[in-house]
Amino acid sequence: MASEHEIPESELPEGFAESVGEVPDEPAVAVPAATVVLARDGEAGLEILLVRRSRASGFVPGAWVFPGGRVDSTDAAEGVLTRTDGLTPERACARLGLEADADPPAIAYFIAAAREAFEETGLLVGTTVDGGPAQPSTDNPRMDQARVAVLEDRVEFGDALAATGCRVDGGRIAYIGHWITPEAEPRRYDTRFFLADVPDGSEPVIDPREMTDARWVTPRQGLADNREGLLPMVFPTIKTLEQLQPYASVLEAIADFETRQVPSILPRLVRTPTGVGIEIPDPEAS
Repeated sequence: MASEHEIPESELPEGFAESVGEVPDEPAVAVPAATVVLARDGEAGLEILLVRRSRASGFVPGAWVFPGGRVDSTDAAEGVLTRTDGLTPERACARLGLEADADPPAIAYFIAAAREAFEETGLLVGTTVDGGPAQPSTDNPRMDQARVAVLEDRVEFGDALAATGCRVDGGRIAYIGHWITPEAEPRRYDTRFFLADVPDGSEPVIDPREMTDARWVTPRQGLADNREGLLPMVFPTIKTLEQLQPYASVLEAIADFETRQVPSILPRLVRTPTGVGIEIPDPEAS
């Protein structure tokens, strides 16, 4: 194990520290999920979108997180794959280190990241029929109607892409992390993290069904606000922001992560007198 990191209770989402307990004899099954770090280039450099979960949320209520959710069975449907550019099932398998017959298939994680971003923020990592960037839902009522329809499970993501004349741009989505919820948690996820490029000036929809607030921050500012107790976060969010600190632009970060090996991280949570500690396995250890 690497050295223990600790987050004071004041910097954690409400109730999170109390949920840390002993590992059950049979840990809950980790559900396949995808998280997407939406990024744009701002005046101060690379900016990251954080969204705040509702206090009524069943998972890390009140936390500032990246958009994300479960991988759906339709995320590898033919209708969405035929409207995806810059990404193939073979490339997705190679990047995530999964076999071709994995369930869900590797490409479903990439598509789930794009779908969750669209549902939760109205930002589509994609293009229009003329090759330009897809408009945010805030600027296009037709896009927002499609977003709500996908969010409410009235249409599949592929059908929404067809209705709006848009395509997913897999070349703007990079795999950057793999976190598995600690075994002590009653609700667990096997989550792949992705970094996705959105146009400068993009603004999200704030949908109360998914979140209560959203803001763009540089990784450095997000970490500083977390240390001051202004942005409660959980460990994967913090560690991801730390990873992104060195980069001056989104494309620089995407290009670098495409060459990296991404370790799978199954941390262990420990209660401390002042908060919660996390023990992260050392990827260099044999």
